[in-house]
Amino acid sequence: MFKKISLILITTLALTFNANAGSDGDLILNKNKPSEVKDCFENVNRATFKFNQALDGMIFKPVASVYRKLPSVAKTGVSNSLDNLSHLTTIPNNILQGDLKQAGVNTGRFIINTTLGVLGLLDVAQHLGLTDYEKEDYGQSFAKLGVGPGCYVVLPVLGPSTARDTVTSAFNFVGGDPWYNVTVKNDTQYFNDANYYSSRGAAGVDFRAKNYNSIDNLEKNSVDFYASVKSLYLQDRQQKILNTKKIVDTQNDSDWEEIDSQ
Repeated sequence: MFKKISLILITTLALTFNANAGSDGDLILNKNKPSEVKDCFENVNRATFKFNQALDGMIFKPVASVYRKLPSVAKTGVSNSLDNLSHLTTIPNNILQGDLKQAGVNTGRFIINTTLGVLGLLDVAQHLGLTDYEKEDYGQSFAKLGVGPGCYVVLPVLGPSTARDTVTSAFNFVGGDPWYNVTVKNDTQYFNDANYYSSRGAAGVDFRAKNYNSIDNLEKNSVDFYASVKSLYLQDRQQKILNTKKIVDTQNDSDWEEIDSQ
């Protein structure tokens, strides 16, 4: 029981910043304004944000600092395997969004990389021409069906979200995530809950390490770090929903100030 609780804690800590990840795991800025999302619970959100910052400083950032020192080939292998697992939730959402062609491409990518790519450590599929991959989730699917975002919320440990995305994330635990189904829900001699939680924890570490300097620079250059993170998250979320790629990968001070002023 203690082991399971520890794994859950590590996983949730890992996901603190994971909600901000782009398709390649990097923090990005863009010039597009997100849909109007009200910060209905700002006082509570700000308190939760400070709590998450403290957790990141005590646990997550130090772990990411060590991870950054690993050989590049090791970090690439981890990123590839995590991307491969993400196909399992992306494919059903491709189908929900009516994109059967992309569902087929992603199914091919998953099969090839799981087999020829040694459980996803190598992205063999990209060398075979299957390079177009964008992660999809249930929040994006419901957004495309016309469900509004609702209020902006900051979840304890899990970080930025919206009412819609928080509710729809529950689908992952009621059959919507095949990886969760074969590990946590159906422990076998091959897979168990430790496999699921360790993979989610690794995803958070990988993301935090990739964005180590970006997050520090954002905090350093922001007049209001909370407002900057909220704006960045909502812009990135809108971009994913619209499947647009009009982004500016930058750390120019004027861009940070533009984010702050929104």
